[in-house]
Formats: sequence, structure tokens, C-alpha cells
Amino acid sequence: MKKELRFQFFPRSIGITKQVQKIIDCFLAVNDEICSPEHTLSSNEVLSILRAKLLEVPMQVEKGKTRGLKIPVPVLFGLDNKIDQHFDADALSLDGTIVLEVEAGRAVDNYQFLKDIFQASMMYGVEYLILAVRNDYRGHDDFKKVYTFLETLYISNRLHLPLKGILLVGYY
Repeated sequence: MKKELRFQFFPRSIGITKQVQKIIDCFLAVNDEICSPEHTLSSNEVLSILRAKLLEVPMQVEKGKTRGLKIPVPVLFGLDNKIDQHFDADALSLDGTIVLEVEAGRAVDNYQFLKDIFQASMMYGVEYLILAVRNDYRGHDDFKKVYTFLETLYISNRLHLPLKGILLVGYY
């Protein structure tokens, strides 16, 4: 049985932009490669498989975890407009409005998805977060858990994020 990619855009009252659809298409193009029945692919391995497609969008894509290979996105500016604080992104659109974070096992277990939402909300110029999580991780539906959280966040209308939207992508 082929494992299908799932995705949902929040808020659900707004449709997906053409630029966001291009990133969904990247996931669809490599779905067979990132599908890991034993859940052995790390988030870095999934990102490396996505890299070529994301570069075509075009996006900047992290090349590694050391300085100079990461993608710093400004958060705070200081004297002479120098960046005082930044957060690193897995991938960033060339215009700086879309940030992509790919998670594997720790998306829900360690609440990494909450950190990703917070950081994207603080990043200068970022309008959209694309958050990729496993559909199934150790018998738990991480996509559904994050979906329920985002659904509650947007329906309750108690917390207003500075983002135009969040795309949740579920991969196997």
C-alpha cells in the first residue's frame, strides 16, 4: 500500500498560495524516497532528499549543521542594523517570506513543532511557516496531533500569530 502525503493549510478559511503549492509539489515529487516504513530517516536526511526540488522553487536550503551551512533568519537588529539575534531555518524562500522546518521523531515528543511556530513567528519578514512532520511515528499519528493543535489555535482565536498561515505537511 502506497503511503500518501497529507497536508492542511491554516487558517482553513484561506487557500494555499502558488508559492506554497510549489513547496507541496516538492514533497509530492520525492514522496516515494522520503517514505520510510521503519521511520529510519532523520529530518536532515529528509531535507537532503528534498534539497534539489526546493532549490528549483527557488529556496535557500540548509547544507549542514555548522556555522556557514545554516540559514540564519534575523529576529532582532542592533546598532548600525547589525543582526543581534537570529534563528536558523531548514529552508527559506529567496524573498524571505516562507520558512520550512522538517521534523522527524521529535516533532511531537519534544514539542519541537511549538518551537518551530514560535521561531517562525519571531523571524523578520516571514509570513508563512511550512511544518513537515511524520504521519506515523512509533505508532502515533504526529500529523493528527499537530493538526489538532493548530485547529484549536486558529478556531479558539485566543492567540494571534503574526503569520499569514501555517502549512502542515505529513509524510511517512
